[in-house]
Amino acid sequence: MWSFQAWRRHRILERYPVEPALWQQVLDSLPILDGLSPDDTERLRERSVLFLHAKRLTALPDVEPDLPARLRLAAQAELPLLALPELDWYQGFHELVLYPEDFLSPQKHRDSAGVIHEWDDERSGEAWQQGPVILAWPGVEASGGWDAYNLVIHELAHKLDMLNGSANGLPPLHPDMRISDWAEAMQAAFDDLNARLDADPDAETPIDPYAAQDPAEFFAVASEYFFSGPDLLEAGYPAVYAQLAKFYRQDPLARLRHLQVEHPAYRSAPGA
Repeated sequence: MWSFQAWRRHRILERYPVEPALWQQVLDSLPILDGLSPDDTERLRERSVLFLHAKRLTALPDVEPDLPARLRLAAQAELPLLALPELDWYQGFHELVLYPEDFLSPQKHRDSAGVIHEWDDERSGEAWQQGPVILAWPGVEASGGWDAYNLVIHELAHKLDMLNGSANGLPPLHPDMRISDWAEAMQAAFDDLNARLDADPDAETPIDPYAAQDPAEFFAVASEYFFSGPDLLEAGYPAVYAQLAKFYRQDPLARLRHLQVEHPAYRSAPGA
């Protein structure tokens, strides 16, 4: 049966082809894509093109991303969705604003006594409810390795979280997932992380201590680790890794372990 959506998708991909040599350049520049199957990399190429067609990249002065750089960003944005149905997961925003460096974000918090505190927080990224995603370009350029850091995935995880309303660490789960299982895994890990930091603010924690800020940041940091430091997340919080594997329908740790077995570079320096 004829589908306008399928026709439009085909039309976009036909009008904006990505040469194989260029796509290979993108793949070679992003280690976290290593080990994906040819079918996966082809699906990722198509979804990256569609992402760039659907979202406007607004670059501030001193940021001039060329086509390979834009494709690198799009590939990282689409990696979390690679095994999910091609639905409008990134709905509710149409723009990514690219800053030349970290920026100050005005913050406001009312404490338990009712006192309002205001301050400027230095950030590399920010995702607004029903608004744009803001990314500092140095953070984008530093993303893409197996080093437990990925600004693009972190901020877009917030957008997945916001599909249910305000970010609270609970994205819309699949029908075969139970909210109780998700809540138990996430809450236990969140409480453990905060307990470690309460005991010693300088403690070495299983994942970035920024995840202890609130459940929304925990989900974003955990998602970041799931794709860029899956061995660290699974070692520290295996139940969280298991829930994210069910949500994203992927197993990056298995892919990383296969790379470590098959490729000398990964055996000698798995985080490279």
